[in-house]
Amino acid sequence: MKKWGPAPEKWVTAFAAASKGLGEPRKMFGYSAAFANGNMFAGLHEVGLVMRLSEKERETFLRLDGARTFEPMPGRVMREYVVAPDALAGDSAALRSWITGAFRYASSLPAKPAGKGARKSTARKNTAAKSTARKRRA
Repeated sequence: MKKWGPAPEKWVTAFAAASKGLGEPRKMFGYSAAFANGNMFAGLHEVGLVMRLSEKERETFLRLDGARTFEPMPGRVMREYVVAPDALAGDSAALRSWITGAFRYASSLPAKPAGKGARKSTARKNTAAKSTARKRRA
């Protein structure tokens, strides 16, 4: 499997500014991303900026010159995700508007439960706390 390269620097800067204050920033596959209720709505990838849009917004977005669906691996299209055209990196107002739309859409989706990693981490903490309590009683 091919290892992904870094996100283009122009998108790192544009994404940081346009997503500021929206959702929860996290990493996804080593790239900066933003989540709402556990649902990713925008993030970086080696191809640039990826956003999750509603069907109606996606249809409009894909009419932009250079916009395309997100296919992280050949033949593996991510159904609701699009790749922003490079020109959008230089248009902060338009980019903020699209990312805000992605945030609204992700916020309307059912919340995702915490990932397995979060549950394991909590379970480990609980086990450690019980072990410490037993040692104190002994």
